[in-house]
Amino acid sequence: MKPPDFLSLSELLGSEADEAVPIAGVDEVGRGALFGPVIAAAVVLPIAAHAPLISAGVTDSKLLSAARRRQLAEEIRAVAIACHIGMASVREIDRLNILQATFLAMKRAIRQLQPQPALCLVDGNQRIPGLLVPQKTVVKGDQKSVAIAAASIVAKVWRDDLIMRLAARYPGYDLSANKGYGTAKHRLALQQQGISPQHRCSFSPCRLSGNNSGGDSGNNAQSIDWLSAH
Repeated sequence: MKPPDFLSLSELLGSEADEAVPIAGVDEVGRGALFGPVIAAAVVLPIAAHAPLISAGVTDSKLLSAARRRQLAEEIRAVAIACHIGMASVREIDRLNILQATFLAMKRAIRQLQPQPALCLVDGNQRIPGLLVPQKTVVKGDQKSVAIAAASIVAKVWRDDLIMRLAARYPGYDLSANKGYGTAKHRLALQQQGISPQHRCSFSPCRLSGNNSGGDSGNNAQSIDWLSAH
């Protein structure tokens, strides 16, 4: 696989670039899924770690195999100055909408960083509202910034692990294979057995499927908190 053409900080930030201050890469995963929370990661890397991580194969998480993502996530965590996960639950997604829930997950990840970054590089073209830390959006950031690519990998591995745990609790939806996304098999299961408490009722395939298949009585936030802590 051809290595990504990551941009240097000076190419990303111009005259504002300062390698002496902590800069976080921020990305999300699970925004388009029908099942489970949306997850964000915020990662601060030392400048000295950029070249080794690029050589190791860090890139957009979607371009990597599951095994390679897991290897790289461990390497990223080992060298990161700070690395944290933020989550917005299914209940929050349905109440706020997926975009606002994604922003919430990102803010939760960033708030945990110590030290707080001087700047956040955020994947995409939409700024995080209400974020107290300076931010810069980067379209296709996971292919331009090694810090954003690192965040995409950490978030993907963390969410996949969580979905695998939830798959044992909610069998029948092929979650171990689809990771909560709307494959044909997943949509057929929704038609046949209805939704679980971890399905996003505000998403039309779930809303059209109607009845809840039971389980957590809708208390998905506590369920996720328990699963993610074990």
